[in-house]
This record gives sequence, C-alpha cells and structure tokens, in this order.
Amino acid sequence: METNTIYLEVENIKCGGCENSIVKGLTSLDGVSDVSIDRESQSISVQASESLREAVVLKLKAMGYPLRGSVSGLEAGLTNAKSFVSCAIGRLT
Repeated sequence: METNTIYLEVENIKCGGCENSIVKGLTSLDGVSDVSIDRESQSISVQASESLREAVVLKLKAMGYPLRGSVSGLEAGLTNAKSFVSCAIGRLT
C-alpha cells in the first residue's frame, strides 16, 4: 500500500493537549503514521494511503476536530465540546 502525505485543515486545535490527543487518535488507525500538526494554521498532515483519507477525517471529527468549514450550528457546538474533552485527555497523557 503506497503512502502519501494527506494534508487537512481543521478546527478547534487549541493547545498541546489537543495535539497529543490528535496524534494518539490518528496513529491508532492502521496505516497512519508521521502525524504533524501546525496549531497556528490549524492544519494536520499524516503519512497514509489516500484510501484512508475518509477514515482520518471521520476520526478527527469524532474527536472534535472537524474539517474547516464542514460543520455549523449545533453540530459546530458539539464538535467544539468534544474537542475540549479530547484536549483534557491529551493533557493527562
């Protein structure tokens, strides 16, 4: 399986706790490695097969880090709340 760099712009990355949770969550997916996060630009890059893009996007959204502009209204509020939980967990690990 050929790996590529998958680049994603997301929302809600606030601190190192968020970053820790994202790295841990994404590397738990088989075939994902080398997770890099740029907090300032709210971007993430991972080494993975392009076929894993949707799984990475879904994992990020489940943790509270949806693709930039992909959620609004109540859903945006819920993903923001999830990101606070992920952030807290990331600070503890």
